[in-house]
Amino acid sequence: MSAIPSAVTPDLSDPTDVGVDRVQRRERYAQELRSLLPEHSILATLEQLRPYESDGLTALKATPLLVVLPDTIEQIQALMRWARDHSVPVVARGAGTGLSGGALPHEDGIILGLAKFNQILEMNDDLGFARVQPGVTNLAISDAARPHGLYYAPDPSSQIACTIGGNVAENSGGVHCLKYGLTVHNVLSVTVVTIDGDLITFGCDGHDNEGYDLLALLTGSEGMLAVTVEVRVKLLPVPPVAKLVVAAFASVEAAGDAVGEVIAAGIIPAGLELMDNPAIVAAEAFAKCGYPTDAAALLLCELDGLAEEVDAQVAGVSEVFTRCSATSLHIAETEAERLLLWKGRKSAFPAVGRLAPDYYCIDGTIPRKQLSHVLQRMDEMSKEYDLPIANVFHAGDGNLHPLIMFDAGKPGELHRTEELGSRILQLCVEVGGTVTGEHGVGVEKINEMCVQFDENTLTQFHSVKAAFDPEGLLNPGKAVPTLQRCAEFGAMHIHHGELPFPELERF
Repeated sequence: MSAIPSAVTPDLSDPTDVGVDRVQRRERYAQELRSLLPEHSILATLEQLRPYESDGLTALKATPLLVVLPDTIEQIQALMRWARDHSVPVVARGAGTGLSGGALPHEDGIILGLAKFNQILEMNDDLGFARVQPGVTNLAISDAARPHGLYYAPDPSSQIACTIGGNVAENSGGVHCLKYGLTVHNVLSVTVVTIDGDLITFGCDGHDNEGYDLLALLTGSEGMLAVTVEVRVKLLPVPPVAKLVVAAFASVEAAGDAVGEVIAAGIIPAGLELMDNPAIVAAEAFAKCGYPTDAAALLLCELDGLAEEVDAQVAGVSEVFTRCSATSLHIAETEAERLLLWKGRKSAFPAVGRLAPDYYCIDGTIPRKQLSHVLQRMDEMSKEYDLPIANVFHAGDGNLHPLIMFDAGKPGELHRTEELGSRILQLCVEVGGTVTGEHGVGVEKINEMCVQFDENTLTQFHSVKAAFDPEGLLNPGKAVPTLQRCAEFGAMHIHHGELPFPELERF
């Protein structure tokens, strides 16, 4: 769902009565692209295009002029040169599981689908890396590495479906990002195609990279700078031992305080997740993993490493949780039980879908010391808007994922949900956090970027974009707002949702 206030949400839909000019351009582009791509790689009918009209952010939809599904890097290079020469916007798309509208089509552009690039090209257990195409799913990398005693650490909840190209675009995280880092910390190099059709590799085999660190710049750039066609990821040895401690608390605030106490004790868990009662109840009904449904909050704390180290950390974490008034404490006794308890957490998002007709998943990050305060403020805002919130998130690094439950069929409820989501993101910035932790900005949080960054910073962002993509053809309108949009968003707040200057251009 979108956190963009409805009054400034752009109309990106493709009209049912498609204009003659649009049909003619679609036919002309398709004809020209047939000289660059096989016929089967070009989707041009509305029936073929509809499945690509949105990603996981379904509140906004748009139909592209065309979808192209290249078979080779050379075809991508030719396509990019054609798009540059004809000033046609290009939106790269992986599995379409993103939750910020990052793959939302441009109605005057084409979708570049990378689904066919789904091969693991190299598995090097000696040097600890895998070289993969962008369409390989996150989980497939760990599955392929497991026989070698290795795995890929970042593990988004959607890892069974999301692709590594999308992970790079959004700098995805997951349960293990507290100890092992986000995608940016686990990628060694990326090979990209620029808008000019050039093939460039950023990153290297060594521990340092001379010159500017463009690898980090590309990671999390949301497809606005180049199109990723190959990724080399770091593989880690599977820890000899992993143990899971599950602690129940009588309040969400007490659980939030316990998170900070664990880190303050010098313990860095492999994962430290928080679930509140609505999420607990939903996950237990779905996964039947043994969660205490009377608990106000649960903390799932995983420790991994050598046996003696893990045993000491389990004892330390248990002592912290007890001191922080945990009402119950449980340590998974078997590997099967550990996986079952994690199944509940990883299935919490779809499980919450059983509690309401719709929900909107927010992604913001705050300092750990602010967890208790922010959770309390969210509870107050939930009551103010009369919209229930289920919390399930990466507590260890302060990456919140409140799920606002609503019914889009009720007039005005989607708008109130968007407004509440925007206020939560602005609260994250207010306490020293950010408007996203791993889902990206896309279209969803573009207004809140105006709250987080000042004019000079946004101007510099646009300068970086122009250096890679002078005409602004790659994923236009995403992630970085224009200064005019920010002026309009600020005016919306001052004038209570009424646009004071209706003549301003819409974005």
